Order: sequence, then structure tokens, then C-alpha cells
Amino acid sequence: MKVKCLIVDDEPLAIRLIEKHIAKIETLEVVATCQTALKAFEILSTQPIDLLFLDIKMPDMTGIEFLRSLKNPPKTILTTAYRDYAIESYDLRVMDYLLKPITFERFFKAIDKFLEETTKPILKVNTATANEYIFIKSGIKNHKVLLNDILFIESLKDYIRISLGDRSITSKYKISDIELELDPTTFLRIHRSFIINTTKITAFSLNEIEIQGKELPIGASYRNAVLSYLEGLQG
Repeated sequence: MKVKCLIVDDEPLAIRLIEKHIAKIETLEVVATCQTALKAFEILSTQPIDLLFLDIKMPDMTGIEFLRSLKNPPKTILTTAYRDYAIESYDLRVMDYLLKPITFERFFKAIDKFLEETTKPILKVNTATANEYIFIKSGIKNHKVLLNDILFIESLKDYIRISLGDRSITSKYKISDIELELDPTTFLRIHRSFIINTTKITAFSLNEIEIQGKELPIGASYRNAVLSYLEGLQG
């Protein structure tokens, strides 16, 4: 699920630059752009917006005035050529304050801050034996994941990818943290980058475990514990 973005700026070149930056980030999409606060209000009234890029100095109504007029504003990143409004913007609890010209590096930091705040996973375990599940956040949605459907979990630095066979879910979460949420009698850490569902093992060797045709490495520091577990499977 992509983050739906609205860009509001009276300068077409500024809009195009932000669009260019957004195009480089897979989780974001531009659903609308406009040049006035009045048009922005119309857009916000007719479609869901997750993230608002809002210029401050615009005709008729400033971005600050517009933001104050909204009862339930979306998460907002202010964009401006002026430093004067920085303190005022923090009072409005905006996500970030970007000074023009906006470099991609600075833009990316603002987006990372937004994603960290809004996509922190919510893990909720149902303890009913037949239907154990977790809710985990990806994008702006909390996805219900049946534990029995998980094949393995892969670490992607500060993210994890949960493989469910026919699909996968990526979430901003550390593998060491989700490991604490899982039943150690079913889920086994075999590598710094992999946790497996032991009920899904289809083959194994001294160096690898296979799950539905996917060969996963056994890390050196995990080898003794993993091999001990695998020996137990053989009786």
C-alpha cells in the first residue's frame, strides 16, 4: 500500500522537483498537485491523502494559515525558501521543514522520519492455538498474518520481509525485535538475516535449510543450536 501524497506549491518548478524526488521512492505516489490552498482544500475533501507537501508563501492564503484551518490535517512536510516560519511550523507539529532548493538527500531524511513515525509495526498476537496470528504494519495498513502461513522472515537492515509463499510483507522492524514476539518452539533463528518457521522445512544440510525450494544459509554463530534442533527432528 503506497503513501498517497499531495503537493501544494504556487511554483510549477518546485512541484516538479518534489515529484521527481517522490518518483525515486517506491512507497510513495503523487495522487494530486495544485497551486493554491483553496484547491488543496477541495482535494483533501474528496480523496484520502497520507502526506501533504505544503509551500508556505502562496497567494490568498499561506501554507501556515491553511494548515491552521484544517480540523484533521494529514501528516505535513512544509516546503519553503524562507527560514522565518520554522518556529511557527513546529507549533503545528509538522513532520519536517524543508528549505528550497530541496536536495534529494534532505528530502529522503524527511521521508524516512515520516515512515519511522507512521509505519512502526503494531504486533498483536492472538493466543488461540488454532489461529495464532499477528498484526503487522506495512505502509499505512495493519496486515493480519497467520503465524502458520509464515515461511521465513528476512532482515533488510532496519526492515523485515515476511515471506508467506504467494506474497510477502515488508515492514520497518528489526528482526531481533520480532524474534522476541514469536514462539521459539516454532520459529528458529538460523542466521543473523533469517528466522524460519520450522514446520515448513522441506530439506536441510549442514550449511542450508530449504523451505519450499528456497535455500537459506545457516549462520556460523547459529550452527550448533540449529544442528542440534535439526537432530531432534530426526529423533
